[in-house]
Amino acid sequence: MAMDASEIETLIKAALPDAVVRIEDLRGDGDHYAAYVESAAFKGCSRVQQHQMVYKALKGRVGDQLHALALQTAVPKDA
Repeated sequence: MAMDASEIETLIKAALPDAVVRIEDLRGDGDHYAAYVESAAFKGCSRVQQHQMVYKALKGRVGDQLHALALQTAVPKDA
């Protein structure tokens, strides 16, 4: 079962309301996405912790409804 890019964005923004989220469907199949997520909530967190926060926001859908997610995270420059 494929997942829509807007659903991914909605789930991330629900967990990280200040997040700037950009989603790209890499293959046009709804299963392989790249996501850029920028949030002040990432400040002071390691890259691994930042990614864990995003995966937690997706509520177990990675590997199931969402086959692959290339993830890039960042802290806003003004945070």
